Amino acid sequence: MNLKREIYLEKIRPYYETDLIKVITGVRRAGKSILLDTIRDELTERGIDGAHIIYINFEDMDYEYIQTASDLNQEIKLRIKDEKKYYIFLDEIQHIEDFEKALSSFRATLNVSLFVTGSNSTLLSGELATLLTGRTIEFEVLPFTFAEMAEYYQLNNREFTDDLIYEYIKWGGFPLRFDFTDETSIVRYISNLYESIINRDIVKKKSRIDKKVFRDISLYIMANAGKEFSAENVVQYYQTNTGNVLSTRTVYNYLDKMKKAYLIHGVSRYNLTGKASLGNREKYYAIDTGFRTINTNTIQYEDSFFLENIIYNELLTQGFTVFTGKTYKSEIDFVAVKNGKKCFIQVSYLLASQRTIEREFGAFSPITDASPKYVLSLDRLDMSRNGIAHINIVDFLLHRVQLAVT
Repeated sequence: MNLKREIYLEKIRPYYETDLIKVITGVRRAGKSILLDTIRDELTERGIDGAHIIYINFEDMDYEYIQTASDLNQEIKLRIKDEKKYYIFLDEIQHIEDFEKALSSFRATLNVSLFVTGSNSTLLSGELATLLTGRTIEFEVLPFTFAEMAEYYQLNNREFTDDLIYEYIKWGGFPLRFDFTDETSIVRYISNLYESIINRDIVKKKSRIDKKVFRDISLYIMANAGKEFSAENVVQYYQTNTGNVLSTRTVYNYLDKMKKAYLIHGVSRYNLTGKASLGNREKYYAIDTGFRTINTNTIQYEDSFFLENIIYNELLTQGFTVFTGKTYKSEIDFVAVKNGKKCFIQVSYLLASQRTIEREFGAFSPITDASPKYVLSLDRLDMSRNGIAHINIVDFLLHRVQLAVT
């Protein structure tokens, strides 16, 4: 049974009847099409006549005859029979040439509410996108959060316990991966999905990208997600392992391709002393830890980068804008900002030694800002001290506790 993803629906519902174009983006197989289905169901429940709901999936061969904005315009005009409002759902619209022209025309000339999805962040960029400036609102869909995993298990009568956090750390939250229970099948599914994204969204027919080189570099970047990024280190890794020469320009080009396909997110640094974003210095986190796992030889749960990755993605779904923090003497894992207010976050696997405790709590010592400070770990014992709150990661992910911001 499919999960009703309330974390996105509550954000989109206020726009069901507006003439703003609802653009739903995100990595492939994160659940965009299912979300569209849920919205269509909700419209039907509100009394909207099914004849006034138009749905086209451009990855369905039945619609292969629609290739251009003109083709799409003709198709929609044929389906509209009266002056009443129509609700139009266009899934994976990036396959249509100059689709922005059609959307702009629909919005200007028809009584419609438009919903579109795409799997590339360049969906609304470039010259044609100027046609839609100020006329769109975007929602990015991520794979299941841990709370959604719990809800999905309960919905499908599967036993859920807090200990499943370790499975979630390892295999992430792509919805279809929960159809499989053995690791061989899960690895095969996630690996095939990664390969599919490369083939369909990055290394296309007319692309000059070397597929093998891209795969090698992307796997390295994914395996090291959350760590300090250095293009020079990537170049050295590649040359050491292949004997071939690679430029930093190529690395940055591939990095950009990964971001546009929603494989990774770039996280800017926040200068806590100057209270400004250092936009040219970024860390990168994987859209899903399952992609990190298939790109590493073994998973070590004490590797806090996996946990950082999960916390980062969770913060995004909770509506935070996220930075990594930099003081004059240390780093803070995250500066989470919402509605102009913020908090500071350190992430650790376990606070298993006094040295670890002093390192994680002590990271905040240079910060004079009075905003809330948190240490998140898998420990059950509350270790809060000196005005710094300690929160169990599972409790945070399952929304048993909320972060305060000031």
